[in-house]
Amino acid sequence: MTDVVIYCTPYCPYCTRAKMLLDGKGIEYTELRVDKDRALRDEMEQRSGRTSVPQIFIGDFHVGGCDDLFALEQAGELDSHLTASSGPA
Repeated sequence: MTDVVIYCTPYCPYCTRAKMLLDGKGIEYTELRVDKDRALRDEMEQRSGRTSVPQIFIGDFHVGGCDDLFALEQAGELDSHLTASSGPA
């Protein structure tokens, strides 16, 4: 399983929605709260090129925000990203 990282804040409804989708699929993820850590916010902005939350990464693949995550799911492409191997088995 590829590592999933979500940069978020606790009061963002889009963050909550994205985490609910991942939780519903049984996907473990690392939640990085950027509301109390300027260095994490800077890291998120540098990695994604965006300032809004959530910013979601599956391995090195930048999914984008909540709408992007749901679009991948609707297109039937999310599971393949989640199970993609980062190297030889």
